[in-house]
Amino acid sequence: MMRAKWIFLVAFIAATALTNPAVAGPGHDHGDEAPAANSNGPTRLPDGSVFLPKPTQRQLGVRTIVAETGELPRAYELAGKVVMDPNAGGKVQPTVAGRLVPGPNGLPSFGQPVRKGEVLAYVIPASGAIERSNQAAQLSELRSAKAVAERRLARLKELSDTVPRKEIEAAESEAQALGKQIAALGKGLSEREALTAPVAGVIASANAAAGQVVEPRELLFEIVDPARLRIEALAYDPEQVTDVAGATVAIGGARVPLEFVGAARLLRQQALPMMFRGENQALSKLAVGQPVRVYVQTASTVKGLRVPAAALMKNPANQTIIWVKAAPERFEPRVVTAEPLDGASVAVTSGLQPGDRVATTGATLINQVR
Repeated sequence: MMRAKWIFLVAFIAATALTNPAVAGPGHDHGDEAPAANSNGPTRLPDGSVFLPKPTQRQLGVRTIVAETGELPRAYELAGKVVMDPNAGGKVQPTVAGRLVPGPNGLPSFGQPVRKGEVLAYVIPASGAIERSNQAAQLSELRSAKAVAERRLARLKELSDTVPRKEIEAAESEAQALGKQIAALGKGLSEREALTAPVAGVIASANAAAGQVVEPRELLFEIVDPARLRIEALAYDPEQVTDVAGATVAIGGARVPLEFVGAARLLRQQALPMMFRGENQALSKLAVGQPVRVYVQTASTVKGLRVPAAALMKNPANQTIIWVKAAPERFEPRVVTAEPLDGASVAVTSGLQPGDRVATTGATLINQVR
């Protein structure tokens, strides 16, 4: 009887445990809350700033600089392109129509260095059948006339004692003239035109093939000196060409200084062309016709803070912002206004204070944190 009571009590307790869920004690009830997020990773905070832990900053290579105010030269940006220096570049064009044959070293290809005066190709003049027959007939007549002149000269020399000296000299001059005419006409029939390099440099373009039939003034080769390129920019404001204190072009992360050569006085595309040159070897990385941005500095100045152009970002509202390091692991966006300086740097005129630490390297990655 006691055994049956114990069995009934155990079954009742088990049924009660299955129907009534367990309840946690005070301080241990989490309800339906979502699991806590990892607070050690990059996070965009509700106020728009970014939490970026130190390990992540080192991994992303984030670097900052201290902004300093100063009087900076006012500048403006122009669209330009790379052109060849007319004194260090040239074109190779035939003056006669004919068939192209390779030079002593074969036909050069683009990128190949050449020396001044080096023969690049030959052009065998092409002439019609009628023209060649006329030239051959004329050559035959000249040879006959020369033979007659030489026989006459020989007879006069035999009679030199009775013939005046001036007749002998006239006969000699006639024979020599006929010989020169024969040589010139024969040379015109058989001589080929040598196409030589007008300057030393590198073949920029090559439009030649063995056996190609070419016309006069057809462009076959272009030669440039990569170390002596020029940059042409278009100024749509005529006042810009009268206030040029300096100019630079940004090539990668480097700033290459340029020398202002002058401006044209003839409009092109409703703008005045401006010419710049630079002897820096960095220009050799550019190609003729490549578009570039030219930053022209004027004599006037503007008060602002110089920061790298790579620090400028865009927010979702398409405003220009800069990320400022407000705390060791927090970066704040600042809406700023900036003016160009030299392509690698800009002048921030509002939105930034002296002493702010501006994110430069890695600013793009900070801007992508969500």
